[in-house]
Amino acid sequence: MKRMNRRDFLRTSGAAAAATLAATPGLTYAQMVGSGAPFGDYKALVCIFMFGGNDSFNMVVPSSNAEYNAYAASRQNLAINQQDLLAINPQTSDGATYGLHPAMSSLQQLFNNTDDVALVSNVGPLIEPTTRDQIYNQSVDVPPQLFSHNDQQDQWLSLRGKSVSKTGWARRMADLILINVAGQQMATNASLFGNNTFQAADDTVPYVMGQNGPDQCAYMSSDPNAGLLYDQGLAFGRIIDAQFGSIYERGFAQVQRRAIDNAELVSGAIQAAEDSGAITTVFPQGQLGTQLSTVAKLIASRDLLQMERQVFFVATGGFDSHDNQNQDQPGLLANISECISAFHSAMTNDLQIGDEVTTFTQSDFGRTLTSNGDGTDHAWGGNQIVVGGAVNGRDMYGPDPSLELGQNNPDDVGGGRLIPATSADQYAATLAKWFGIPDVDLDIVAPHIDNFMQRDLGFMV
Repeated sequence: MKRMNRRDFLRTSGAAAAATLAATPGLTYAQMVGSGAPFGDYKALVCIFMFGGNDSFNMVVPSSNAEYNAYAASRQNLAINQQDLLAINPQTSDGATYGLHPAMSSLQQLFNNTDDVALVSNVGPLIEPTTRDQIYNQSVDVPPQLFSHNDQQDQWLSLRGKSVSKTGWARRMADLILINVAGQQMATNASLFGNNTFQAADDTVPYVMGQNGPDQCAYMSSDPNAGLLYDQGLAFGRIIDAQFGSIYERGFAQVQRRAIDNAELVSGAIQAAEDSGAITTVFPQGQLGTQLSTVAKLIASRDLLQMERQVFFVATGGFDSHDNQNQDQPGLLANISECISAFHSAMTNDLQIGDEVTTFTQSDFGRTLTSNGDGTDHAWGGNQIVVGGAVNGRDMYGPDPSLELGQNNPDDVGGGRLIPATSADQYAATLAKWFGIPDVDLDIVAPHIDNFMQRDLGFMV
């Protein structure tokens, strides 16, 4: 008899629960799976995705003379002046010194004045440890369609390698803790930037909302003072609560009822946070600042929603810097810096739960070291940011690559495209372990983690 492993159990129990839910109107997933051992604490992960491929080698820059000279020679007209770099002071040293892009003063202050910021160097999708010679000899597996936006976004968000995967690593985390968080009133995964691969699910369905919260139906209202809109809302409620003979009609009605109930629940939680004045931090205007402000309000209402674990997906774009990089990148990086700083302030100062919330960045890929004349092209490895009170911060993780071009740089696979020294699987596994995923299950979240000696990069407490 074949032994059922945890992965098979989750898949089987998820299918059984889905079948029971379909057959039993009003039965929630939490009621189906029963109450497991709750965590008894709260933790949230907040993913900030920078769509387009952030040129992170201008975000974190070596400032010591020898390393800076190699950087400047490679970057040419894109190089930031050495004296303009914002100095950071990592707790450990590799012999070089570093600075941040001059537009990132908020992040610089957070890095230098707290222990809450880690920088992860030259990280990207890998299937196994990879060298340039192995790539040239075709003796190593690498993710397919390198340097393609859609494919590499999918790699970061799903960690699928060469396999076809319909699920993201946030969804797999949610499935693993499904029974532990059975009492939650809101889905573990929530997106404020539409449907995404990161939270794509078979069993634990993410909740998708707008940047200000759930989108309201323009044709009806639950406000008794709304006149015709209120009457239409009552009429629609009577329709979807009616007894239908067809399983398809009942299924459609149940979907509509859940959508309305969830929208009211989440909107009420956001309103409760606003009414309480729990968040006093002023967020930057714009898409990302608005999304993070809404996330902060939902976290403020975590007790009201009986939440123990949450994963939020927020995003912003504009990072595909083939052109006008010197003009566009300062504003993009300033926005990332200021939004991260504001969110950290809301968690630490307003809600005083900085240790319980971790924010991290992802992007399609890094950019080429070389300039194309006005910008950069698609590459591979890049630098990422992790922020939170549980971060082993004021430090840099992973070997920092040489930024020299050509055959003298073993990390350069050609055209200034750097092979990642650290895998996206290791990055994700480190976050998942802090989130509460047991080490034995990390290969479910990060399928290639067993190919790497270091399963935990050490940037989380």
